[in-house]
Amino acid sequence: MTISVETPNTEAAPIGAASVETAETASAASQAPTPRPGRWIGLIAILSATLLNLLDASIVNVAAPAIRAELGGTASTIQWLAAGYTLALAVGLLTGGRLGDMFGRKRVLMIGLVGFLVASLACGAAGSIELLLTARVVQGAFAAVMVPQCFGLIRDLFGPDMGKAYAVFGPLIGLASIAGPIAAGLLVDADLFGTGWRSIFLINLPLGIAALALGLKTLPAGAPMTKGLKLDLGGAVIAAVGMSLLLVPLVEGRELGWPVWSIAMLVAAVPVLAFFVRSQVKRARSGRTALIEPSVFKKRSYTSGIAFVVVFFGSVTGFSLAVGLFLQLGLGFGPLKASLAMAAWAVGAFIGSGASAGLAPKLGRGVLHLGLGTMTLGLVVLWLQFGADATPGTWALSPALLVYGIGMGMIFVPLFGIITGDLEDHEVGSASGLLESFQQGAAALGVAILGTVFFSQFAIGGGAVEAMGAAQWVAGLTVGLTVVAFLVAFGLPKQAKAEH
Repeated sequence: MTISVETPNTEAAPIGAASVETAETASAASQAPTPRPGRWIGLIAILSATLLNLLDASIVNVAAPAIRAELGGTASTIQWLAAGYTLALAVGLLTGGRLGDMFGRKRVLMIGLVGFLVASLACGAAGSIELLLTARVVQGAFAAVMVPQCFGLIRDLFGPDMGKAYAVFGPLIGLASIAGPIAAGLLVDADLFGTGWRSIFLINLPLGIAALALGLKTLPAGAPMTKGLKLDLGGAVIAAVGMSLLLVPLVEGRELGWPVWSIAMLVAAVPVLAFFVRSQVKRARSGRTALIEPSVFKKRSYTSGIAFVVVFFGSVTGFSLAVGLFLQLGLGFGPLKASLAMAAWAVGAFIGSGASAGLAPKLGRGVLHLGLGTMTLGLVVLWLQFGADATPGTWALSPALLVYGIGMGMIFVPLFGIITGDLEDHEVGSASGLLESFQQGAAALGVAILGTVFFSQFAIGGGAVEAMGAAQWVAGLTVGLTVVAFLVAFGLPKQAKAEH
């Protein structure tokens, strides 16, 4: 998904390129370098790396039934194909930005990109569902190494002209964030060289190799931003354990009848995550480098922003999965037909992302409420359609999905800039990286919860009527979550940081 990060004296930056910057480097962010020759070619390399992450985060939603048909697995397997990637990405983002500070952003981006491509090849060659799920987790881990370097590199390339880069970057990322299912449908249906669903992962290879070639030639090497920095690997492990304790039972519990171990894991997640926060506070007080900046939690506007990110992105990602499952498993649409049925969603996201660039400076926080209201309108129409007697055709859902996509796109670009509006300059880098991690964790959580709701009402092999009932349940819950996000948004700063 695409949301923006505000840094001192800069334009808004999309989340796909957000840098998890340390407090030590935040002051340097306010002194952007001068623009470099060949910067637009370099931007293509950065954009390609970002697109690879965004597409792979959502591309399995349409391909999942075809994957399951060949490799086997259960309903929870479908959820893990998406949740495993986003969980690894969420946890890895806590350290990915630090690696760029320690070893140089270009070097770390190239390493992350190579690892991502190797993992993509492993996904495409997987001979079992277990190998595929493992490769997806590795993909997410290398994406966490790759993605945080992008924002800093854009700043290095464009300096004070960063706004020009994001005028191109924002709408394209907004489109890519929901285009994954459409691309998956086209690729699976095309069955290039007999690869079927495997092509959704193998297509990363030519794109990634091109990004590598351009990046090696045009991106500034740059020296490491810090010296003597030690990663808090223990904190990263604790965070990973806590999030796993939360997500594993949510994905597996319903299908297994909520055994005792699943309830125990959910209960255990609370103290483990609380211990992680306390350990970060203790490290910061002792002068050691923490994964997060504890002072940001003292500001109500920022904690409201965390709540907004969790509710908003959890609902959007979970709803996207449910719609893809409804179209294919419920209505029997093939991958191409399902992707065409969802195309209006992507078009709406593109329109909304472009519109928000002009509206956000005028409306500030109000653009979020406008976007959420628009999303709610589209969701209510979808809820009514899912409750109708007749099953929808290929294009029947398009108007409502278009409206929903427009509202969603309006929120992507300005969101992080607004959430960080009340933070001090030295807090922005850490706070932005933490928000990005919460965003990915929320995506995994949304897949787990809304996917569970869908499968609690629909058994694989069930008919269209049962699927429509399940989709209506998910749509109704998504309406409720969107209303919650609307209310939480009143706790956010009225303007983005750069607009104070």
